[in-house]
Amino acid sequence: MQGKEAIIKHIDQNLADLVIKNGKILTMDAARPLVEELAVRGDTIIAVGNDGEVEPYISSDSIVIDLEGQLAVPGLIEGHGHYMSLGESLMGLNLRPARSWEQIVNIVAGAVETATPGDWIVGRGWHQDKWDDLPSPIIDGFPVHHRLSEYSPNNPVILIHASGHGVLVNALALEQSAIYPNTPNPAGGEIIRDSHGNPTGMLRETAQDAAREALAVNLSKRPIDVIDSERRQQVKLAAEEAIANGITSFHDMGETFQTIDFYRMMADEGNLPLRLYVCVQEPSEVMQDKLADYRMVGYGNNYLTVRAIGEKVLDGALGVHGGWLLEPYDDMPESSGFNVVPLVDLRRSAELAIRHDYQMAIQGIGDRATRELLDIYEKNFRRSPAKKDPRWRIEHCQVIHPDDLIRYSKLNVIASIRGVFATSDGPWVVKRLGEKRARQRGYLYRTLMESGITVINGTDPPVEDINPIDNFYRSITREMENGELFFPEQRLTRRQALETYTVNNAFAAFEENIKGSLTPGKLADITVFSRDIMTIPEKDILNTQIAYTIIGGEIKYQGS
Repeated sequence: MQGKEAIIKHIDQNLADLVIKNGKILTMDAARPLVEELAVRGDTIIAVGNDGEVEPYISSDSIVIDLEGQLAVPGLIEGHGHYMSLGESLMGLNLRPARSWEQIVNIVAGAVETATPGDWIVGRGWHQDKWDDLPSPIIDGFPVHHRLSEYSPNNPVILIHASGHGVLVNALALEQSAIYPNTPNPAGGEIIRDSHGNPTGMLRETAQDAAREALAVNLSKRPIDVIDSERRQQVKLAAEEAIANGITSFHDMGETFQTIDFYRMMADEGNLPLRLYVCVQEPSEVMQDKLADYRMVGYGNNYLTVRAIGEKVLDGALGVHGGWLLEPYDDMPESSGFNVVPLVDLRRSAELAIRHDYQMAIQGIGDRATRELLDIYEKNFRRSPAKKDPRWRIEHCQVIHPDDLIRYSKLNVIASIRGVFATSDGPWVVKRLGEKRARQRGYLYRTLMESGITVINGTDPPVEDINPIDNFYRSITREMENGELFFPEQRLTRRQALETYTVNNAFAAFEENIKGSLTPGKLADITVFSRDIMTIPEKDILNTQIAYTIIGGEIKYQGS
């Protein structure tokens, strides 16, 4: 009896604050992979079970959720995004739905009507390859600024490409950015020009930095309280968007020390609404004296971790012919893309990462970029054999030479993919790379998984919608918007796709002991779907909703 009494007393001391039951709970834990019930106390899972095993943990004070057969999984982790940019994008013009340049011009014209002269007008999300028709004139595949300048003579306009790797600006923005016909191209970028040498307004890769800096200078002139209020609004909006989509943690791929200070302040206040895993994005000479002081693990009750360097962009995006390739583009044979951040800076960053126990999480879109990164990583691993588990990552992994797949596995480099990129890029990738190269090297998600490489997933918000259900669907079907399949042999299984959003993303952030599975002792971060995405017909997945998002045992979102 003493043993039974001890068990009852132990349970009494651990009565649940939250219980979910009568569901299909996919734990992603091999010890108990599928259960029906789960109990939470505080922010931690204390029990999982079946057939009433969790019943003793329920008290009159417990919140009990009857899932009514719905599917619960470990809290989804956005494996690659830009948190403050997501919040900012929700405050500006959304150009993603536009299907023509004319629509975009009209959106800007509407914004001009309510804007104060001198204020910048900011939009994001356009992609010329997704338009139903192209305007005239068009240079290097992009429109020119004249219509924007006509409708907005007194407001600088900056329209950020969906990829984030280029901007289109009007005449006033060119002037305020000090970009003139005689302005030289910066290293790693290009000012697109017409036949007379005049800037068209399209700025690719590092050429956009001048316009972004002019915008930043303008915004910095506002009162400090206005700036603080806007930044807090960005944090709030980004969290609301993520949580409504079932996201409980977010890998924030590149923030300045200033933004990290802001995050730390909000964590101290208890006002960070979403768990953040943050990468530092600063020049190596700025990082060298600060990295040690900024390394944080589980700060603010596991809401803030800073222990990675990224997303320094080694190369650009395929959509603007910026991805750095081993051979030239098929549809632009004079170019093989751009090396955006100089290799010398990345080599120095890698040395700092090894020294201060930081992860490297660097963008490598093209196969040349991937090879250069693997060279840098391998050299540092050889120099520091005592660093047994660095878990360095390459972000996006869109074009990989077959020879380098072996190196991924050999070096234990994590492949950070965007499932939705394969299908949103699919309609034009073959045009960029040619059919043979696209098939052999492009978006090799299944091959990466079957090679034993840790593959993680996300949507790169605000580049794509932070919608894990759509991303899951695209990852397992490779179905493009036109209904065609983009190299379907590279489809992930449903199990693989869920791993890339849970256990693998937790592992990639060194958080597998507290996240990634619904295991007693781990954080009670849980995502509940309205349907069982693991078994329903594929087409029904897109009609699935987020039923609950639970972070640390608190219900942060409940669907209708």
